[in-house]
Amino acid sequence: MKSLRILVTGGAGFIGSNIADAFVDAGHSVVVVDNLSSGKRRNINPRATFYKADISDAKKMQEIFRKESINLLNHHAAQIDVRKSVADPACDARINVIGTLNLLEAAKNTGVGKVIFASSGGTIYGECGKNAPPETAPANPLSPYGITKHTVEFYLKYYAKLFGMKFTVLRYANVYGPRQDPHGEAGVVAIFSQRMLKDEKLFIYGNGKQTRDYVFVGDVVRANIAALIKGDNEIINIGTGELTSVNDLYRKMAGIIEYKRPAVYKPARPGELSKSFLNFKKATKILRWRPQVGLNEGLRKTIEYFKGDCR
Repeated sequence: MKSLRILVTGGAGFIGSNIADAFVDAGHSVVVVDNLSSGKRRNINPRATFYKADISDAKKMQEIFRKESINLLNHHAAQIDVRKSVADPACDARINVIGTLNLLEAAKNTGVGKVIFASSGGTIYGECGKNAPPETAPANPLSPYGITKHTVEFYLKYYAKLFGMKFTVLRYANVYGPRQDPHGEAGVVAIFSQRMLKDEKLFIYGNGKQTRDYVFVGDVVRANIAALIKGDNEIINIGTGELTSVNDLYRKMAGIIEYKRPAVYKPARPGELSKSFLNFKKATKILRWRPQVGLNEGLRKTIEYFKGDCR
């Protein structure tokens, strides 16, 4: 495929920086926009053009799109903390909805052909039943964060219909891997990695039987590369369809690291889902994608990364 001029928002963050690296390696020109509120400068690819800017600044976004002649928008910048969205839903909407609209208006005004949007399968479907939900399952977001992600999906359909701007929505399961942020409450694999490697106490909230679908960031990167030329105007789940409990995750990681401390159990967090996983059959059909990195391999890769951070 021909080289594209791609803007990656959140390109200093965990998922966005891994994607930006892959785009650069594939020969595309990459522009990174990140306000560094949670992203890190060290994650920014040295061959990318970097703007320290906030997507809430509509004027700045227009300026960057015009100056850099962007062909494609890969949108990963977001307020990602579910608990923060519950505490301050207006702030969550300001970043995740209004900030995205600033980008879409800039994209529309400068003739951007396509948007790849990072959505959240882990929150949009709500509590899962016996079978992993496909994309046709009813949306039932139980947090302002999930609501904003679902709202943006409707805006993308609107821009596609009225202005011909193509989109691919990727609904992620629980993404983990190198560069995940171990600070704050998100990212249990990163939190466990750092605490175990430092031989610190490790906390599990609730009984630890809550289950999630853990997908390795390298697999997520491959989905984004495929979406450059496939999946136009589609909403696609990116997950493994497999469930792992927090207790099982703890045991697997403790075995790899040889961590001997017992987990400390704390009261369950209110509103936390007990089961969340995704059906990825559509990704296989549309993107020719399926997960390649198993959980054990992915955990080892992630732990090796955090070993470097803990030295």
